[in-house]
Amino acid sequence: QVQLVESGGGLVLPGGSLRLSCAASGRIFSSYPMGWFRPAPGKEREFVAAIKWRGGTYYADYADSLAGRFTISRDNAKNTVYLQMRSLKPEDTAVYYCAVGSGHGTVQDPTAYDYWGQGTQVTVSS
Repeated sequence: QVQLVESGGGLVLPGGSLRLSCAASGRIFSSYPMGWFRPAPGKEREFVAAIKWRGGTYYADYADSLAGRFTISRDNAKNTVYLQMRSLKPEDTAVYYCAVGSGHGTVQDPTAYDYWGQGTQVTVSS
């Protein structure tokens, strides 16, 4: 059984930054993708970012709408994934969910993930 523990959410002013962390425990391999999602109108989960380790290289994917404001990183030794968020906007307000996949499928697709965290609340407001 894989468990994900998230932290780092909170209240931030527009234009501010937050760093989310997701620590995974259980049977996880470095090749498994890890990603971040958030609810969106008409969708249970909207893709935010994902990262996977292939052939000694990290590959990261981001939602186009984020315009480079978010950066995902991963520490394989700690089985931890991070999401550095900057230039935050009120529209970024959401519960952010961490997920780990099986290593198959498209990382932007939430069905490619098998385990989900409890979510951490991010509120961007003045």
